[in-house]
Amino acid sequence: MRPEFVSLAGGNPDTSLLPHDLIADLSAQLLRERGAEILQYGSGAGIAALPESIAALMAAQGATVTADNLLITTGSQMGLDLVTKLFCDPGDVVIGEGPTYVGAMGVFGSYEVDLRQVPTDDDGIDPEGVAELIDTVRAQRHPVKFVYVIPNYQNPTGVTLSEGRRRRLVQVCSARGITIVEDDPYAHVGFQASPMLPSLYSMNPAGVIHLGSFSKLFSPGLRVGWMAAPPAVRARLQIAGEAVSIHPTVLAQELAHAYVSRPEWWQNLTIIRRSYQTRCEALLTALAKHLPDGVTWTTPRGGFFTWLTVAGVSPETDILAAAIEHHLVIVPGNACYVRTPAACHIRLAYSNGTPDEFDEGTRRLASTLDSLR
Repeated sequence: MRPEFVSLAGGNPDTSLLPHDLIADLSAQLLRERGAEILQYGSGAGIAALPESIAALMAAQGATVTADNLLITTGSQMGLDLVTKLFCDPGDVVIGEGPTYVGAMGVFGSYEVDLRQVPTDDDGIDPEGVAELIDTVRAQRHPVKFVYVIPNYQNPTGVTLSEGRRRRLVQVCSARGITIVEDDPYAHVGFQASPMLPSLYSMNPAGVIHLGSFSKLFSPGLRVGWMAAPPAVRARLQIAGEAVSIHPTVLAQELAHAYVSRPEWWQNLTIIRRSYQTRCEALLTALAKHLPDGVTWTTPRGGFFTWLTVAGVSPETDILAAAIEHHLVIVPGNACYVRTPAACHIRLAYSNGTPDEFDEGTRRLASTLDSLR
């Protein structure tokens, strides 16, 4: 928050791009016409109208869902917490990407889950590595409760799981009776609106739990997300959710449905996608301009992040502390691994920055790296 710092750390959507007047009018209309209902307690399953909007979003990825499959959550983070609570006991194994989302690591740690990571490359997680790890863990007589993946524009790397690997991952897990938890908040903020890759859920609805969110599509402050799961599992997830929050916020759900069901939302989403693409290109240009040889980065096709690999700097280096000395804030790659990785990595976000901030931030990053070599 200090003005002398440049932050390339936070993956926040740019809510200044939203039509605030329209959203204000929708909020006022909802409260004027149905205030007594909306301000009352609601259902633990969520409001009845929202699944229609969610079904349209998931259909774009080839999935068919109904209200029987869907549970509204207070953001997709709640969904991840619920599925971990429902499936896992202390000491159980979850297999995930290496690196992975730090918020997921926090959930798994809070339930004393043993996260095992399979390395990723430009095509995402390696399904053969997942198969080998499942078999190894089972040979050690440890239960594998699920495989956790972020298939689209992954946090933190920005890479996308290829369609071939998606199909193979579903085959690997189905053959072994392992559920996949598909955390997919970035699917609809690809730089190109179509064609979208099919979701893992669309390939095997009986064996995949899909986590979605309106945080990147609309507003993270509303805290509206969802889970798609087999009906019997969904019912148990609802009971677990009601024990924590009773129900998701009714007004936030109603507003999300009112906005996302309008044509203006689709038009605004196009503007948002183009803005993120422009920002991504500006950051990558700044990286190429300022960073020394031996630093490489991913080229995202959507989402909020790029992932740097830094040669010549020890992976055990406290690179965040070094960056702060240069008035720069970044996310150190070590935070995204259970164990120290083989190389030094950095996550940079472009979703809510400006070209001038990217240029100055990468100049400071270059100075930081020079001081460590």
